[in-house]
Amino acid sequence: MNLGGFKNKEVLVDLTNGVVDYRGINEEDAVKYIGGRGLGVKYVLDNGPEVEPLSAENILCIMTGPVTGSRSSMSGRLCVVTKSPLTGTVTDSHIGGWTAARLKWAGVDNIIFSGKSDKPVYLFIEDGKAELRDASNLWGTSTRAFIKAMKDEHGEEDLSVMTIGQAGENTVRFAAFINEHDRAAGRGGTAAVAGYKKLKAIVIKAAQKGNMPQPKLDTDYKDANKKAVKAILDGGLTAPNKGGLSVYGTNVLTNLINEVGALPTKNSQLTHWDEAEKHSGEYYNTNLRVANNTCHACPVGCKIEVEVKDGKYKTRVESIEFESAWSLGSNCLLSDAEAISYMIDRCNEYGLDTIELGHCFSVTMEAYEKGIINEELIWGDADSMIDLTKKIAFREGFGGVLAEGPARATALWGAPELSMSVKGQSIPAYDPRGIQGIGLGYATSNRGACHLRGYTVASEIAGIPEPTDRLKPEGKGELLKVFQDMLAFSDSMNICKFSSFSENAEHYAEQYSGMTGIQLTAEDVMKAGERIYNLERYYNNLAGFNKREDDFLPKRFTEEPASGNSAGHVSRMDIMLEEYYQVRGWKDGLVTDEKLRELGIIDPEVKQTV
Repeated sequence: MNLGGFKNKEVLVDLTNGVVDYRGINEEDAVKYIGGRGLGVKYVLDNGPEVEPLSAENILCIMTGPVTGSRSSMSGRLCVVTKSPLTGTVTDSHIGGWTAARLKWAGVDNIIFSGKSDKPVYLFIEDGKAELRDASNLWGTSTRAFIKAMKDEHGEEDLSVMTIGQAGENTVRFAAFINEHDRAAGRGGTAAVAGYKKLKAIVIKAAQKGNMPQPKLDTDYKDANKKAVKAILDGGLTAPNKGGLSVYGTNVLTNLINEVGALPTKNSQLTHWDEAEKHSGEYYNTNLRVANNTCHACPVGCKIEVEVKDGKYKTRVESIEFESAWSLGSNCLLSDAEAISYMIDRCNEYGLDTIELGHCFSVTMEAYEKGIINEELIWGDADSMIDLTKKIAFREGFGGVLAEGPARATALWGAPELSMSVKGQSIPAYDPRGIQGIGLGYATSNRGACHLRGYTVASEIAGIPEPTDRLKPEGKGELLKVFQDMLAFSDSMNICKFSSFSENAEHYAEQYSGMTGIQLTAEDVMKAGERIYNLERYYNNLAGFNKREDDFLPKRFTEEPASGNSAGHVSRMDIMLEEYYQVRGWKDGLVTDEKLRELGIIDPEVKQTV
C-alpha cells in the first residue's frame, strides 16, 4: 500500500474458531471510500445485507481513518460499523478519547470480528499483534469494573479499554460501547452485537512516541494542519475557553433550542419547557462542573465533567451532553440536573445509549398516562427512572420489554404512534417542526433518526456556513445533501464532526492530501462523501428499506403543531422529501443504477437487485 497515514494492517478475528489473522488494506477501496465509516460500510455490504444483526454471520468492524492518531486536530475518533440490531440498517457509531489513536499507534488500522465465541473473550493488542484472551471471570461486570481489572493487569500507562457492560452482554438493542474516559459509541446497538458474539472488550496498549501516522507529503500536511488549527482556534463555537462548545460543552444548546421552540418535550407533545434551563450547559457550568476534558489532539475540550458531592445522586461523571441531558430531562419532564447526572453515570456503567433510554421512559410515561399499559411511570419521577434503567440493562421484568427499544415496545402495546422514531431509532434533541431541515435529516438518515448524519442545525440555528430560515421547508433538500456528504467524508477520514463548525471541505481535502499523498480538491471531498452516503443507502435498499414510507416522520411531527416560538408549525415532509430525492437522483428512495454507476459503486454491467 502506497498511501500515507495507514499502517496497512487489519486484524481479522474469527471468534467461532478463536483465530486471529492479519491482512493489508485494499488500496483501491481505501481511495474510493477513504477509511473509517466509508470503508467499514463497504465491508458490511460485502458481508451481505441479508444477515441477521444478532447472528454469527454479522460482522463487527472497528475502524480508524487516514489521519487518526495524527497531529490533525480532533483526529481521535473511532467508529464501529455493523448491521444494527435496533434498526436493521447499516450503522456506524463513533467514540472519542484515545482509543482510536492508540489503536493506530499499536500498528493497526482496523479490526473485523466475525463469528461467535462459545465463551467470553476480549482482544488484546500491543506492538501490532492481537491476541484473544479469556474474559469468563469478568463477564457480568460493569464497564468501570472491567476497565479497572484491565488497568490492574496491564498497567494504566498507555492503555485504552473499549468495553461493553451488562446491557451489551444481555443484548439490549441500544447497548453502547464505553471506554476508559466515559466516551460512548452510543447509537445503533453496536455493543449488543458484541455481546451476542461474547466479545467483552478491545484492550490496547500503545504509546504515542514514534508511532504517529506519517504524512506522505510532510510539508503540505504541516501547512494544511496549521490552516485547520487556526480555523478551530478562531471559530465562534470551537475557540478554546471562549467558544460556547468549549465553555459549556454540547449542552450549550439547551437554552438556545428551547428558546426557538424546537426542544422536544414530554415525548414531543410540546416543543418548549420553562424548566429546561435547569439542566442546561449554563446551569451545569455554574453549579456542578469540575473540569473540561478533551480527546486526542483536540484543543476544544467540550467534554464537561460534573460532580454531585453528596445525597442519593452522588456521582462524578463526564460527558453531560445536550442529547443526554435532554432525553432524560425535558423529554421526560425531569429538570433535576443532579438526578440526570446520576442517570448518565448509570448509562456509562451499564453501557446504554442515553438517547434511546430517555425515549424508553417517555413512551412508558405517555402510555401509562393514557391508560394503554398498567406499568406505572410518572412524568419526572427520577427514582423510578433510575430503578428502571437497571432493569432494562439486565432485562428484568418490564425492563426486558423496553430493552427491545421504544419502537418495538410501543408496537407490542398496540400504540406505535407513541414512538418518536425513524427506522426504529428514536429522535435526538431537535424538534423537526421548529427546525425543518433536521426533520428531513431524521427521515433520510441511513442509520435511523439522527442529527449527526446531516447537521442542518448548524445553518438553521447557528448560521454556519451561512444562515437559512429554520421554518422554511424549501431548499432543505439541497442543504441537507451538502451536510450529509461532507460529514460522511469527515466520518471516514475519522475527524470529529465538531471540526465542521470551523473547517470546510477545502480544509479536509488539504489535510487528506498531505497525509495520504492522494490529491483531493474540495469538490472531490464532496463527491467521496456522496459516494459513501449512496453506498449506505444501497445497503439499506438491499436490506429491505426500499419504500418512501421508510423515509418519513411520526405523525406527531407532521400533524400536531409545535408550541413556543415555533407555535403552529408542523414538519413539511411533503415538500422536502420530493426535493431531496430529486437532488439525490433517487427514485422514491431507491438509489438508481445510473447513480450507482456514476459513483463507481457498482460495475457498469451490474444491475441493482432490490
